[in-house]
Amino acid sequence: MSEAGRAVAFAAGLYRQQAAVAYAGHVRRDPLALLNLRQGRADPYPVYERIRATGTLVPTRLGDWLTVSHRVCDSVLRNRRFGVHADPDVEMSFLGVNPPDHTRLRRFALPAFSPKAVAGYAGRIERTVGDLLDQAAAGDRFDLVSALAAPLPIAVITDLLGVPDVGAAAFAQYGAVIGSALDGIKSLRHASQLQANGIKLQRLFEDLFELRRRDPADDIISRLVAAEGDQVQPAEMMPMCVLLLVAGFETTVNLIGNCVVALLGHREQWQDLCADPSALAAAAVEETLRFDPPVQLTDRVALEPLDLEGQTIRPGQSVVTLIGGANRDPEVFPEPGTFSIYREPRAEHLAFSSGIHYCLGQPLARLEATITLRMLAERMPGLALAGPVQLRNTTTIRGPLHLPVRPGRTAAARRPAGRPG
Repeated sequence: MSEAGRAVAFAAGLYRQQAAVAYAGHVRRDPLALLNLRQGRADPYPVYERIRATGTLVPTRLGDWLTVSHRVCDSVLRNRRFGVHADPDVEMSFLGVNPPDHTRLRRFALPAFSPKAVAGYAGRIERTVGDLLDQAAAGDRFDLVSALAAPLPIAVITDLLGVPDVGAAAFAQYGAVIGSALDGIKSLRHASQLQANGIKLQRLFEDLFELRRRDPADDIISRLVAAEGDQVQPAEMMPMCVLLLVAGFETTVNLIGNCVVALLGHREQWQDLCADPSALAAAAVEETLRFDPPVQLTDRVALEPLDLEGQTIRPGQSVVTLIGGANRDPEVFPEPGTFSIYREPRAEHLAFSSGIHYCLGQPLARLEATITLRMLAERMPGLALAGPVQLRNTTTIRGPLHLPVRPGRTAAARRPAGRPG
């Protein structure tokens, strides 16, 4: 088949799939389809409650199973009889493989996210947030996403990988396009952008691999090239780097955005945070992770026949664990639809998944978000919305695309000295 013929066939298949989702959602009111339409993406929580009213494990007209039960989600995510299946359009390293390869690759990446290693980034995070807030405070309004929430994790993850400062912007740009495929390919143009940016990102990483072979440093890429052919196979290096780049950005930028949206929507809690930032910032991050997590769902495929909640799951069938719904399960969280940074006791939410795929970078994401909220509350206690919040039109990832704010009264800068490095 010619290139043009393949493009036409791809487009036809894509639009057939989109039409099927639209029909299932608008006409048949299928909950999974609804979550993939604009209405469900704007506010998935009413759909989750509709699913909850139906049962703990719900079939869909598209052939999947859904659950918003915290107990069932946790069980599925921990059950070794379920596995992951990689999206053929997006290779995401150990996120998309099962043991033993998953165990080997995760073990290699783990030291970069140890408590000691993550704690060493606190000074860098504080200095970066301070610089970004200095720039933002110079005007009468700014977009909190583009001015603060996005550049912070980009700076941190490129530093962790060992990307030189001169290339950080390009890595971030290409990585953001690759990350946009987490919800699937939306159009022929989107597919073309993914391909073009994937090629550019691959070239940048290949150049960086070669640089670190000649001039190793204290970073993940230097460790990666040193382990090539032993702990990590050559074909696994690129997917691992792309995973760390995309995951390191997507979780944190949306977590910070969701924190600010929730707090500014509950003004008294924002004021309490401003009164005692050091004591309440971490609690605000944890409550946001429960109340409006940046990753709303993940799925697992049955590797063998099994019974779940009285239903027979056949090999190859998927169970979609709706994390956003599980985190509002009334059996686990009192008044689950209420945002409260004073929530006690704090039951274990599933915002970072569970089981062997529990988010490797969660300590870093938590630290970045906590430092950002603390410094934002210290330096901009008068922060207020300056326009409508524009959310991402996505299903898997949830967070603001644009978050216009006014700094309001800016407190005297209390810049921490931080640690060298």
